[in-house]
Amino acid sequence: METRFSIIIPVLHEAAAINGLLEHLRTLALAEECEFIVVDGGPEGDTLRAIAAGKTICMASPPGRGRQMNAGAARAVGDILLFLHADTHPPADILIQMGRAMHDPSCLGGAFSLEIGSRKRIFRLIAALATLRCRLTRIPYGDQAIFIRREAFQRLGGYPEIPIMEDVAFMRRIKKSGGKITILPQCVVTSPRRWEEEGPIYATLRNWLLLMAYNLGLPPEKLVKYYRNGGSPHVH
Repeated sequence: METRFSIIIPVLHEAAAINGLLEHLRTLALAEECEFIVVDGGPEGDTLRAIAAGKTICMASPPGRGRQMNAGAARAVGDILLFLHADTHPPADILIQMGRAMHDPSCLGGAFSLEIGSRKRIFRLIAALATLRCRLTRIPYGDQAIFIRREAFQRLGGYPEIPIMEDVAFMRRIKKSGGKITILPQCVVTSPRRWEEEGPIYATLRNWLLLMAYNLGLPPEKLVKYYRNGGSPHVH
């Protein structure tokens, strides 16, 4: 079966979640046309050791989400790359929706609308604002399951290997190239765990301030010290 899609999952200490995600991905429509690549940035390699599912490409990489995703993309053979966070679950027809979006030759890539896996009103509000912002700016964030043609990813040089905001920087690069970014109405569901750990209001305001500072030109190397986990935050 032809490999049309490559799902690249950058991980750091995700041993508890990775098998559940991989089991879910194997139930997707068109999963037989997809390869799954897990790139572990932890020097302990604990996530890779925990993987029980077969037919998963397991890679080790120096830490840093941009660096990990670039490593996975270099190994990928699919025509369409999907970058998926380990705490984000896609809808069953995600590969079908991506394929349809790519029928438009002007579309280089895109992402999905956001749902947060909680029934609390604050999380529904955060997700709604995130979807609205994304449709207005056409700059999705990593927890929205960014996808792109592999050829375009290579031509544009991949993700910048910066400690934070690598997804924002890469989306800007696509827009500057004149490429179309499609935001699909179907939702991916991301875990509320990071907001719950820090408090949803505090975490959201902090992340908005980080994004504002980045837009004003502050270097990611300085901004990352204000974000506990490194990598791009949930900046919605």
